[in-house]
Amino acid sequence: MKAFVTFAQLVTPLFVVGIPLYAWFRRVDVYSVFLRGAGEGFRSLARMAPAVLCMFTAVGLLSESGAMDLAGPALAPLARALDTPEDILVLSLIRPLSGSGALGLLARILSSKGPDSFEGILASTVQGSTDTAIYVVALYFGSVGIARTRHVPIVALLAAAAGTAAAVVACRLSAISGF
Repeated sequence: MKAFVTFAQLVTPLFVVGIPLYAWFRRVDVYSVFLRGAGEGFRSLARMAPAVLCMFTAVGLLSESGAMDLAGPALAPLARALDTPEDILVLSLIRPLSGSGALGLLARILSSKGPDSFEGILASTVQGSTDTAIYVVALYFGSVGIARTRHVPIVALLAAAAGTAAAVVACRLSAISGF
């Protein structure tokens, strides 16, 4: 274990020293390569900005309109049928759209229910088992100018649903076994 800790402490300094040394031996002008990369990154940012701005606006409108506050009670019958807390279903709806919105809901669940409660553990597991699928689709397809995404958003949402279902099953099995 001590060797692993020592290795982990040396990784960053080795990169900081090793990469410029490698570039120097290869006679690479690091500064001009860095500037070229920064320019490409800025152009990529300019291409992605409209898609990101649109997604942030939609998520902001959704949360500021109070639609998410209405989602919990609207999902109550489904939550009872699935024997899953309402907040978890709301979290699974927000997560594909907004990482920050889902993180805010996770923080609310953890502060109200507690991090060691079943709901807190389940919410944390859902947060880690899914991704901001629609955001990623909008960002990546928008950055390369693809407007027709065909089946990608549906598949992304199905993957998010599968991640949520797997999180619920894993947490239920863990709760049954006493972990």
